[in-house]
Amino acid sequence: MPPFRPFLPLWAATLSAVAGGLALTTAFPSLAWWPMAFVGVTLALLSLIGRTVWGSLLVGFAFGLAFFLVNVSFTARYLGPVPWLALSILESALTAIGSIPIALAYRWLPRVMPGTWSRLIGLPLLVAGLWTAREQFVGSWPYGGFPWGRIGLTQSNSPLADLASWVGVSGLTFLIVALCAGTIEYARLRSLRDLRAAIPVVALIVVLVAVPQFPTTGAGTMRVGAVQGNGPSGYFDKHEDYAVLNAQVAASQPLFGKNLDLLVWPEGGIDYDPTQDEPTVAVLNEVQRQAGAAFLANGVVQKGKEYFNTSFLWQAGAGITQSYAKRHPVPFGEYVPDRWFYGALAPDLINLIQREYTPGIDPPYVRARGVGIGLAICFDVIYDDVIWEGAESGAEFYAFQTNNADFRGTDENLQQLAVARMRAIETGRSVVNISTVGTSQVIAPDGSTIQSLPAGTAGHVLADVPLRTGLTPAVLLGAWVQIVIGWGSLALLIALGVVVYRRSAKTPAPEGTGVALQP
Repeated sequence: MPPFRPFLPLWAATLSAVAGGLALTTAFPSLAWWPMAFVGVTLALLSLIGRTVWGSLLVGFAFGLAFFLVNVSFTARYLGPVPWLALSILESALTAIGSIPIALAYRWLPRVMPGTWSRLIGLPLLVAGLWTAREQFVGSWPYGGFPWGRIGLTQSNSPLADLASWVGVSGLTFLIVALCAGTIEYARLRSLRDLRAAIPVVALIVVLVAVPQFPTTGAGTMRVGAVQGNGPSGYFDKHEDYAVLNAQVAASQPLFGKNLDLLVWPEGGIDYDPTQDEPTVAVLNEVQRQAGAAFLANGVVQKGKEYFNTSFLWQAGAGITQSYAKRHPVPFGEYVPDRWFYGALAPDLINLIQREYTPGIDPPYVRARGVGIGLAICFDVIYDDVIWEGAESGAEFYAFQTNNADFRGTDENLQQLAVARMRAIETGRSVVNISTVGTSQVIAPDGSTIQSLPAGTAGHVLADVPLRTGLTPAVLLGAWVQIVIGWGSLALLIALGVVVYRRSAKTPAPEGTGVALQP
């Protein structure tokens, strides 16, 4: 069989794609079976080998739907099935579109470069690059994208996680997919008895397993207390005035007198605008005095007619001294893009979101007691630009403030915690990941857990958080890695397409080898 012919009939390829999507979901928390990422990717690639445009759309959509319906099922927790289905179908459609270039790579490269080594090295690298480009596409469009289900994020508790400090999350995705694609090509070749053909696969396995985390430089510690108030902080939670604020105060009291350097409250830990509500100002002043430490809190701040989800350092008597407004508000959660359109489609749901948050433009960074602190507010943590900019600004550790109250009883908080752990490894910095309702953790630069609070528990963590300086290659070169992998792979695919087209124009292709528009 020619290498560009379908590996599976369409019905079997669809089943393989569905099985791949379901397998991939198990690599994410709460199960976190990280080896299943390799199974899921392999099954998805097998379904795309030799597929035509329409066939790749079908199997790509099947893969995406099987994955997203399970992975983001937490979005149905409060608002029911409509947002869950809408998000899953949209992301699956984008995944399907991104499957077309991968399928074309499987059809075109063996025709242009039919040699063994191009099959074992060139094809896997191209396929991996196009998969990574698809992740970047899904993670950036529309409305800022949804980079939640990236392959690299599945490895936060695996031996491969250290690679993220060298190549970032996108680079780790690329290497994992390249290994899967290379293994497939090695198995498809008839010359399996030639051990030299296994060299690329074996070499990549050695790289994945043997490379240690990039070392950053120790810079002492900072004594940090962080509180998980577990108050009624969900969007639809009914509560008395200042109930959320009072929950944080109660959880903070055991930390008073503990010789803190920094007190951290979670996202949404304040009921009212701290710049306009006098009772809130009085409480924050007293908390900062009692703590005797720098005080990092979060609340909604109004400026003119605009609202910002803002993390800030609070000083008694002076108020907000430094701040960061959330760079990536959640579409259809914290604001409604094109409200006129979506409001006409689902007015009951859209009208529930009355307050529109404006994206911030501040650097995700503050400085307290001589220590640089990188910031990310909830959804921000999945965006590379926020994390990298914090490190480049001088962060010596990160404070990730989040509110998972709208997803109580789901895996959302565990998935987000895994992202925070990967960010610690990627940047070589500690992370204080503090949630209003949990799960909260203090994470060491190597990704290990220093302290933890379970979900649904009011309490605090207190730790001497390790500080680090120096930038990892992932931070320094991460953007370039994405550009080279993503755009480079697309440019190579276009070049292959041009060669195939010119050859086909000169010599008609044998029956069944063209890129026909049928499954």
